Amino acid sequence: MFRRLPGDQARDLVTTTPDTAVVFRPAVVTTPVILTLVILAGRILTGLVRMTWRHPIAMLVALSPGALTLLYGWRVALLLSTLTPVGLIAWALTNRVSFARLVGWRLLAWWRLVWVYRRHWQPVMIVSGLGRHIRGRDYLPRLGKVTCTPWADLISVRMLKGQAVKDWADRIDHLTQGFGATSCRVALSQAGRLTLTFPRTDPLAEPIPALPLPDEPSVGAVEVGKQEDGRPWRLKVHGTHVLVAGATGAGKGSIIWSTIRGLLPATRAGVVELWALDPKLMELSYGRALFGPRYAATPEDCADLLDKAVQVMQERAARFSGLQRSHVPTVDDPFVLVVVDEVAFLTAYQSDRELRRRISAALATLTTQGRAVGVGVLAALQDPRKEVMNIRNLFPDKIALRLDESEQVDMVLGDGARDRGALADHISPIPELGAGVGYVRLETSPDPIRVRAAYVSDTDIRAMAGAFATGGGA
Repeated sequence: MFRRLPGDQARDLVTTTPDTAVVFRPAVVTTPVILTLVILAGRILTGLVRMTWRHPIAMLVALSPGALTLLYGWRVALLLSTLTPVGLIAWALTNRVSFARLVGWRLLAWWRLVWVYRRHWQPVMIVSGLGRHIRGRDYLPRLGKVTCTPWADLISVRMLKGQAVKDWADRIDHLTQGFGATSCRVALSQAGRLTLTFPRTDPLAEPIPALPLPDEPSVGAVEVGKQEDGRPWRLKVHGTHVLVAGATGAGKGSIIWSTIRGLLPATRAGVVELWALDPKLMELSYGRALFGPRYAATPEDCADLLDKAVQVMQERAARFSGLQRSHVPTVDDPFVLVVVDEVAFLTAYQSDRELRRRISAALATLTTQGRAVGVGVLAALQDPRKEVMNIRNLFPDKIALRLDESEQVDMVLGDGARDRGALADHISPIPELGAGVGYVRLETSPDPIRVRAAYVSDTDIRAMAGAFATGGGA
């Protein structure tokens, strides 16, 4: 019934009945106890050294009482250990910023490393499929340094050999739930290393009022709001084109009017011209005086205004040919920003086929040739589908506000943006919480950045129109 097994395999058989599979007894290698203890001690020592190197403040606070007790006795240790917390509390109350920077965030990072990430690292990696359990041994990505900021935890991770960023991006939901966070973002820091961002709070939960007008005219990056890390959000409009996509009430007007507000001093100085296309007659009409004759609302006027912008662009290109490759704003050659409130109404929903062709051709010409000669386009739309906006890939910089479907995120920001943490479809529809909140993906960086634009009210717009009306003074 059984054929003869070669060598010593027959002695390792566990079952030999015909109706069961042949099972071999695994070989057992006996490790000397002294070798096991040496390996264990080496691992403990390595962990202590790594912990001390990464979190010196936390380790000093934890080990100081024991060291003082060994050196000076428990009475001295108790006295000094009591004075230390009192001093730290006094420092925190008198100068909270310096305490948080030098001590507070380091202690929190150590606590989060020990209690949250290291404690749950092995089960989260195995269950999510980012780790491997092979022949009784776990192969896990290496957990690196934990850095705490006022709003998030930044985790450095060394990937397993053969892993890719997409493997982690596809499992952001597993990481979010596994570590008890609200969201997770994945970014490649260097070859083989990732940075995971787990937000603890939402610094963009409160609306941002209209920002003050710049003191000096500038055509550089315009401050329009705040980034998630607390830094100002400056939107570059000169030398690029910007596409803003978002559902109704997502806050597209906040970005448009914050950009216009930041360029008003430069407009008065004559180095910027604002051209407005307002087919809905609802958004840009509040500040119509700011645009003067460069305002269009009907489809016919919009097509004519775009044709004029193309003429300006082509005339400059002819003059700059062979002389300069980039535009420097001057009074003679100001930077022209063409603002289109609802571009899909002109490119997809326009019933007149000839007007639709003219407008699409003009926008395609401006977005492919305009930025080198100082003509930029800032366009906003609600529906980012290709059949609605077939030139969306001609916009180098893109902003995704609240969207209705998860697939629309990649339509706006590019493939893989949602996997990297751009959850624009999860932004709250409540205006106080989500209006103006979005994700920016710049031409120079594939990683989306969460931002919130300042809210420019109708009163602010009317005040701007009264102070900076075309042809008038402040």
